[in-house]
Amino acid sequence: MKRTLTLILLCCLSALTLSAQSYRTDFSSKDYVDTPATMLWLGPSLSGQLPMGALKQTFKANLALGANFTAKTKKNWTFDLSFSYMFGSNLRDKSASFLGDMVNEVGGEYLILDGNGLESQLYFEGRYWYVGPSVGKVIPVNRWKNSGIWIRFGAGYFGHKIRINDYDNQVPQLMDDYKKLYDHRSAGFAMNQFIGYLFIQKNRILNFYGGIEFYEIWTKPNRNYVFPEGPTANMKSKFSGLVGLKIGWNIPLYEKKSVTTFYYN
Repeated sequence: MKRTLTLILLCCLSALTLSAQSYRTDFSSKDYVDTPATMLWLGPSLSGQLPMGALKQTFKANLALGANFTAKTKKNWTFDLSFSYMFGSNLRDKSASFLGDMVNEVGGEYLILDGNGLESQLYFEGRYWYVGPSVGKVIPVNRWKNSGIWIRFGAGYFGHKIRINDYDNQVPQLMDDYKKLYDHRSAGFAMNQFIGYLFIQKNRILNFYGGIEFYEIWTKPNRNYVFPEGPTANMKSKFSGLVGLKIGWNIPLYEKKSVTTFYYN
């Protein structure tokens, strides 16, 4: 009798074990499907960009650091607010002609003298910034339904200027607010597009994206006066563009749990 009860108990335990294993989530199984879910995430990004149009006449290639707050719906629509700060763009004009009469040509070299009559040590660099919303769509290409081809369209505010660094602070024309007359700061409306791939890991820890990003930009000076051109009131908008590669990492903030679907043959 005891042997019979022991055998029955072992059979029940075996059945429960097999049953538990059959309902255990196996992410590696080809039958597992990651159901689309509502999500919120915050993430940093890094881009390398090439300028076009009016920007190309002044600046070379640049880098950009960004941040975005994104909401993804269960139907894989995305809505986000993005900010980018672009830096590291050297000037194409080695003569610094935008400084006007401050520049002196000596033996084929261009010098800017400080208040003591000595050669100044100035450093010039392009600075851009962008902020705006966008809407997108994630198109799954496999059983991971929260990942896929990510297409986004956005519009916002874009600004750029020449950053002038006078480390010794010895050039009188560039002291205090006078520097603003030479930085050629401009701003205006911009549109941007992104196409790439969004990957969201099954355990939501490793989430990233990468792709190509485009900007179309219309800007005009937003200083009242710019040297050496003069008053800016009647200046027209100029068209520029940026194209580059972008990668980002998403930090999950919220996910509305969905039912995981299994398919059996």
